[in-house]
Formats: sequence, C-alpha cells, structure tokens
Amino acid sequence: MMQMCYELISTLVHKFCPRQEIKSLLSLFGGQFISNQGTYGKLWILLVVACGTPPQRGLTSGVMSAPRIRTGETLDRQSGSPFWILSIPSEEIARNLMKRTVCAKSIFELWGHGRSSEELYRSLRSYPVEKMVPFLHSDSTYKIKIHTFNKTLTQEEKVKRIDALEFLPFEGKVNLKKPQHIFSLLEDYGLDPNCIPENPHNVYFGRWIADGQRELIESYSVKKRHFIGNTSMDAGLSFIMANHGKVKENDIVFDPFVGTGGLLIASAHFGAYVYGTDIDYNTVHGLGKASRKNQKWRGPDENIRANLRQYGLEKYYLDVLVSDASKPSWRKGTYFDAIITDPPYGIRESTRRTGSQKEIPKGMEKCPESHVPVSLSYHLSDMFFDLLNFAAETLVLGGRLVYWLPVYTPEYIEEMVPSHPCLKLISNCEQKLSSHTSRRLITMEKVKKFENRDQSSHLPNDHSLLYQGHNSFREKYFSGVTKRIAKEEKSSQE
Repeated sequence: MMQMCYELISTLVHKFCPRQEIKSLLSLFGGQFISNQGTYGKLWILLVVACGTPPQRGLTSGVMSAPRIRTGETLDRQSGSPFWILSIPSEEIARNLMKRTVCAKSIFELWGHGRSSEELYRSLRSYPVEKMVPFLHSDSTYKIKIHTFNKTLTQEEKVKRIDALEFLPFEGKVNLKKPQHIFSLLEDYGLDPNCIPENPHNVYFGRWIADGQRELIESYSVKKRHFIGNTSMDAGLSFIMANHGKVKENDIVFDPFVGTGGLLIASAHFGAYVYGTDIDYNTVHGLGKASRKNQKWRGPDENIRANLRQYGLEKYYLDVLVSDASKPSWRKGTYFDAIITDPPYGIRESTRRTGSQKEIPKGMEKCPESHVPVSLSYHLSDMFFDLLNFAAETLVLGGRLVYWLPVYTPEYIEEMVPSHPCLKLISNCEQKLSSHTSRRLITMEKVKKFENRDQSSHLPNDHSLLYQGHNSFREKYFSGVTKRIAKEEKSSQE
C-alpha cells in the first residue's frame, strides 16, 4: 500500500509539547513522522502551534509552517515549528487521528510546498494530476482559504494569492458556504512577532481533511463538572494522558490515585472501562467539605460516578474503592490495558499510606495492640517504586503506565526518572510549574513478563539515592515560594 503523508496543523493547549501525543496515536492507528518527503508519493501535514508563539493578531484563519521532524528527535529539541509532515497509510487513519488529538488543530493532504511562492508553484505542477482530478471535476464545489502564521494579510493580498493558483485544473464551482472540498494555502512567517519577515519561511498548499478535538477541552471543563476537588486534573491534560496511554474501546483503565476521577472521564470518553482506588474515604464517597467557592459541603450526588453520568459515560464505570496504593489487594495477574494516574506530591494533597504497629517511628509512645495509626507519611520515592512494581505486575504486555513525576528543576537529571526491567520508557515531557519546579509526564510500556526477581532488581544503591531526592520536593517547592514572597516584599519596600 502506498504510504500517504499529511501535514498536521495543531494548536497546543498548554506549555506542553504535543509530539508524544501524536506519536502515541500514530503507533495506535499506524503512521510515522518522516524526514524526507521525496520518499513518499503523497504527504499529509499537521499544524502545531505551541504556547508562547505569536499572539492572536498573528494568526489569520489558521496557522502553519515548519521544517520536517526527524523520527526519534526529542520533543524539547524541536525547532518550535507548527508544521509536521507525517506518513500515514490512508485518509481514514488520518481522520481517526484527528478524532483523538486535542493538540492538533487540522490535518491536510499536502499537494505542494516550498520556501517561496515560486517553489510552491513548481511543486504543485509536479504533483500528479490524476490525484487532483477526483476533487476538481466539474460536478464538485470548492473554496480556497488563506492561512498565515504570525502575519495578517489584507483581503487584496489574499485574493492575489488565490488568483495565482489559476494554473491548477479547477473545473468545479466555487461555493464559499458549503463546499464539498476545502483547499488551503498556508504561509509561515516564523515565531517572532517583533521581527516579521516580508516573505514567508515556508508555504504549503493542500486539501483539508479534518480538525482535531480541541472543543473537548471546553465541553469537559472542570469548571462545569459536577464533582471536583483541589487537584482535579485539567481536561486538556486528561485527554493528552489518555492518548499517551493509547486508550481504546473496551480497554480496562485503572487509576490508583483516582481523586475525583478526572482521568477516568477522559479514558471513558474513548470507550474504555474505568476503575480506580484512593486512600481518602471522603473523596471516594463524595463526602466532606466542598472545593467550590461559596459551597460549604458536598451535595448528596457529588461523586465520581455522577461525573461519568454527567457526560453520558456511566456505562463505562466499573467501580471506585477505598484502598491504599502501598498495599494493593489484587491477586497476581494482568488486568489492565493502561494505568493512568497523577500521584499526590504533598503540596495540595498529602502523601500518606495506612500504618502498622511495626512502622511506628522510634521515640513515639507505642500504641495499644488493638490500634493501628490511621496513616503514615508515604515518601515519593516509595510511592513511585510501588507504582512501577504494581504496573509491571498488573499491566498486560504492551500496556502503558502514564503518570506525573514532580521534580525540583535545578537538581533534575534524567537518571532520576524511576525505571523497571519490565517497563520501557516511551516519553518524558516537561510541564513547568514555577521557576524552580516542574512536573514530567512519564509514559512507559510493559515489554517483559513480571517475575519475582524483578521486584527490586531495578534499584541499585546509586539509583536508590537518586530516587530519594524526590522525597524533599515539598520542602524545596515551598522554599522557593518563600524566597519569591520575600523578594517581592523587599522590592515593594524600596
């Protein structure tokens, strides 16, 4: 089958790179990033607009531009270009991709591109006419749209660009309201709004195929959700995590730190059956104080199941239990297609686990035999150690673990990311929290059957020390906040 390439146009929701979301979806549906357009007979282009790129005034009806991305190139080393060229087996797969991504704006079948208008025209003239004809015949209707990134064109300039395409064999009628086919001319003027070049860096022309699912961010907004908490995951990030986990219909997805179930909702939207546990009884049962302003107590029907019901997803709800992640109560076996979770960092929610008589710290008065401390501190290093072991034991082969790892940026090195012999690191993406802290979205895939000897074989002494650096994240986080407040107070007094 001849590979087809698309240029994908996408808009980032957060200061968070979308490349890994697209790579995960390509591995789910089929396709890849390419470095050499000449290798393929047909191309598709994806548009990606990262946060921090030019303000809205620089975007006219869309966005575009960019060199190709080499397969294996890390997200953080991207040039920042919003245009990615993909190789995809079919248009159907391209549409399926866009039904899932919340990072991508649009995808086009690429007919030609160049660094100038002249190069674009030469590229279009070399594009096989037989591939154009099905969309340009006399019985069809069409319209041409002009999209510019980082520059606004006048109507006269737009018309001039459209007229210059008259050499293309358009035989159908123009219909601006409901055309059968939409064609787009896309121009990239770089990322610096203070230094806009006279001529574009890259120009593309192609047939529009589909738009992404960015409207999900608004329709599933936490602001409109029935049941929320202090740490409810942003809707956009929830969908990104589900895509990293390659969640699909009839999968079973588990969240061991479920909270108010935001991650379950995103997975259920894609047709997965969802299950979760949490150590907090009040959160699991929707009891106690409310997180919303001007609401003192939670209502009688504020719970995770009600959230899924709100979006018509209740049929995917399996259950949510009160359980301690440090002491999983599961039988030996592989149950889950994906584990997607956001463990507590000790900032808004405490890190705790159930205690026992043996674990009472020295110096404390020993409790009566009949009493077990309600909870003890759960160090982040222990939490991630337990999480990876649990994933290695309970994921099916090829299943994915997706979780957030909080880090103190000045001390971060890649070796601090927890590892396991049964799990392969797929991606490691950073989201800045402050000038000195961030959290990293870690995606791992199970590649080996779990054996008892794998329980702690991945923790040599040097790695153990690195992991323990996570335990002081709370103190380092608040030390930075304290310093910032003191600096602001000092500057205000001067």
